[in-house]
Amino acid sequence: MQKSPTPPSAAALENRQLDLPLFAEPGSMSSSPSPAAPGSSNPTPVMPPAAPLAPDGSKLRSLVIGSRTLHYVLKRSARRSIGFAIDSTGLTITAPRWVTLADIETAITEKQRWIFTKLIEWQTRVEQRALPKVDWKDGAEVPYLGQPVRVTLGAPQGTLAFSAEHAALQLPLPLQADPQQIKDRVQGWLQGEAKRLFGERLSIYAQKLGVNYRAYALSSAATRWGSCSSDGKIRLNWRLIHFPLSIIDYVVAHELAHLREMNHSPRFWQTVESIFPEFREARQTLKSHPPELLPTL
Repeated sequence: MQKSPTPPSAAALENRQLDLPLFAEPGSMSSSPSPAAPGSSNPTPVMPPAAPLAPDGSKLRSLVIGSRTLHYVLKRSARRSIGFAIDSTGLTITAPRWVTLADIETAITEKQRWIFTKLIEWQTRVEQRALPKVDWKDGAEVPYLGQPVRVTLGAPQGTLAFSAEHAALQLPLPLQADPQQIKDRVQGWLQGEAKRLFGERLSIYAQKLGVNYRAYALSSAATRWGSCSSDGKIRLNWRLIHFPLSIIDYVVAHELAHLREMNHSPRFWQTVESIFPEFREARQTLKSHPPELLPTL
């Protein structure tokens, strides 16, 4: 007879993983909670009627914590720890199959401050997503290195021209040009500027750190500003060109530091700080401005 697997010790429950996806697609989650059991001192699990399901088929649950009701999706897997993931759809908990519901509720209660704080942050981000789209016509404005640049049509010389002094980008397009034409030319210019400028900043900070990267390319990733592989390939999100140079320098320094430390350990952050001392302020700025909060291009 095959023996049943022995659940890991209680100490394993303390090794919980906190996952905080920064850039998930928006969604909604709702369920109708029931009141807590009277006289109970512990959080009371409340199952919505008829066990409603999330869009992916996972079960929705609710837990009353004090005066607040927390809705969450519970998934079971073969993982060895309880994982918390928060995005604009709400809280998702992935737990080992052997972990009891009581253990999960205890873990939620222990992390309640973190959970509610992050849920509020996500709600704020979702509200901010309703930003006006760029009206692609003569006089449109787009952010470039932290400052608005005005787009004008009918460049007199018949060629694209940028004036940093006047913060103006002249396009060789007629005034009645199609919005998509204008958008494509502006985005092409921004990406060209990103390719040029990011390459310059990589060279500067690689020299400061005394490292060599193998290659670099632009990315359009929806989930990250940059990445660095163990073989020395760096990718930088072209939309960083919207931010001031200090923000670009932080991401560049961050990715180059991974050539020394392929992790986010204290030694890694010390490496970043050695070439970019102001990294904390820049990091906070990026946390508050994921790609979806930038103008729609």
